[in-house]
Amino acid sequence: VKVYVKVFTNSPFLECADMTYSQEEVIDPKYSWIGPDGKNLEGRMYVNLTETGKLMVTGFKESMSGAYTCTLSHKIIETTTQEERKISEAYKFMIYAYREADHAYQVFVRFTTKECKLAANGQFFEELKKILNNIISDLTCHIVKSSYKCHSVRIPKQGLLHELFVSFQVNPFAPGWEEVCHQVPHNCEDATNTRVQEARGRIEEFFNRQTYALRHEFQTVPVIHYVDNSFSVTRIDSCRPGFGKNYTAHKNCTSCCVVCDPGTYSPNNEVTCQICARPRVKMYGARSC
Repeated sequence: VKVYVKVFTNSPFLECADMTYSQEEVIDPKYSWIGPDGKNLEGRMYVNLTETGKLMVTGFKESMSGAYTCTLSHKIIETTTQEERKISEAYKFMIYAYREADHAYQVFVRFTTKECKLAANGQFFEELKKILNNIISDLTCHIVKSSYKCHSVRIPKQGLLHELFVSFQVNPFAPGWEEVCHQVPHNCEDATNTRVQEARGRIEEFFNRQTYALRHEFQTVPVIHYVDNSFSVTRIDSCRPGFGKNYTAHKNCTSCCVVCDPGTYSPNNEVTCQICARPRVKMYGARSC
């Protein structure tokens, strides 16, 4: 059974039984839990073991990932002869640490312009970036990977128009974001994701206001103006070093950044754990080989 535990939280209680045993009486049960290091977990500071054999791992870290095996030993007593038999059952759980993915938003918008060689196009683009950064600066978010291209577009019943195709990314790691995370170190992804989602909402509202202004406020339409309904946005996920996404291996946690398996590593904020050329890495969550 695969179990996913968010870093720094407690695992759910794992029951040392299958569905059959969990619903029936068990005579003289004895439970033995073995951790990923092959040693007995009884008495460890970071585990909570109940008298009925349930296990909780507390303050879960990526290094705690791996195989947790429980052996249930108990007796079966024959009702007619009262003969006792001792049997054992083993249950294996693969527990993986995971983190929430860091979110950023890729935005695409278009503006009509007079001509592609217009010098004002570049000035407009720089001014647009300043305005957008000012809108979201208090959220320690910023605009990155911004660019624009000018294209000629033939539009039915309007002829040939010139448009600026603008793209940029709304990113939650503007200078100062680490100080914000110090207030919530264990849930930093949650905090940055909340902030960048609000930043995305503010930017969408900014472009919606452009549509309203063009229709109701301008006497003369500006030379460069927003193309109605051209705003589109795509969420981009990234993982912290030591974590990655694997849709095949972790089908029940496809949106999670799961700890890299032994023999793999992730040195940066990509979403894939890379395979070591010489797999000497024996630990989970490696950031290098």
